[in-house]
Amino acid sequence: MGNLYWKEVIKVLRNIIPVYDKVNSAISLGKDNQFRKEGIRKSVFPGNHILDAGSGYGNMSKLVLDFVSENVTINFYDPIPEMLAEIKSKFKNYNNSYFLCSGIFEKIPYKSNTFDAVLCGYSIRDSIALNDSFVEIHRVLKKNGRLLIVDLGKPDNFLARYLVSFYLKYFLVIMAFLVAGREGLPFRTLYGTFLRWPRNKELNDLLLKTFSKVEFKKKMLGGAIIVIAYK
Repeated sequence: MGNLYWKEVIKVLRNIIPVYDKVNSAISLGKDNQFRKEGIRKSVFPGNHILDAGSGYGNMSKLVLDFVSENVTINFYDPIPEMLAEIKSKFKNYNNSYFLCSGIFEKIPYKSNTFDAVLCGYSIRDSIALNDSFVEIHRVLKKNGRLLIVDLGKPDNFLARYLVSFYLKYFLVIMAFLVAGREGLPFRTLYGTFLRWPRNKELNDLLLKTFSKVEFKKKMLGGAIIVIAYK
């Protein structure tokens, strides 16, 4: 079941490549980059070696270069080669070193203690086995390295959780259609990733099983989160 679901998510992500950025911004009410920047400024520093995990087009890393420093080395890592193929044109005006690799969260093909920071911007929610993914990310981080998660949150409060769930189930599709027409409709499938996503407290507790410290910031009634977990 897990593999079938993951294949469906990958199929949807492939289909929405042309409108991905536009729709993602709309369904986050224009807050996606604001939340990314807030997390990045606290977890990435000049000279860092970064793994942009589930990088897509590299939106997280672009903000690092624009708002932190170009003095970073970036490894773009994504299961969809078609998204990685866009990186070269999007980053041609920057002077940093970068590398491309395709793969999944649960099996990261890098040596242990490689990265200063691992960035997951609206991506780790799509993993097949969340705990296995955290263990792998912990492995490839250097001592005192940081995992940054910027993503949807699943509120612990029942009413807030209902409101966020209702929004994602119904209004997400409407907004995606208004922004991108029929090309935006496949976004409705991604509601399933929210259903599988742990509640905020459960996610915090899961991270603490592997990481030494977790800073968990909730936004929009807990429907958006900025998390920094330290090795």
